[in-house]
Amino acid sequence: MLNSQYAEFQQDDQTEAREHERLAIDHSIVLMECAEGEARTPADVANAILFASRLWTVLIEDLASPENGLPNDIRAQIISIGIWILREIEGIRSGQNRSFADIIMVSKAIKEGLL
Repeated sequence: MLNSQYAEFQQDDQTEAREHERLAIDHSIVLMECAEGEARTPADVANAILFASRLWTVLIEDLASPENGLPNDIRAQIISIGIWILREIEGIRSGQNRSFADIIMVSKAIKEGLL
């Protein structure tokens, strides 16, 4: 009985963590879409860059942790995607790239995978 309750608690905890991750990625997408629009301001771009950079830094650190429960191959794939996103964000920050479009597309796919 106790093992079943612990397993249920652990599942609830993982479900809640995924929901928080999905919400954070969704917020990042909203910020990037605002920074992508014609009415964008430098503050919109800065907010999108800052939030997405922090989000993916935290996600990569979590994925690299031995306590992360995902299979190693999936963790490695998502870490690779996160590193790519951070590079793309740096390209926008430095002026080498002006568009969040590819990052938004990938972020939406990852968000859908968390459902």
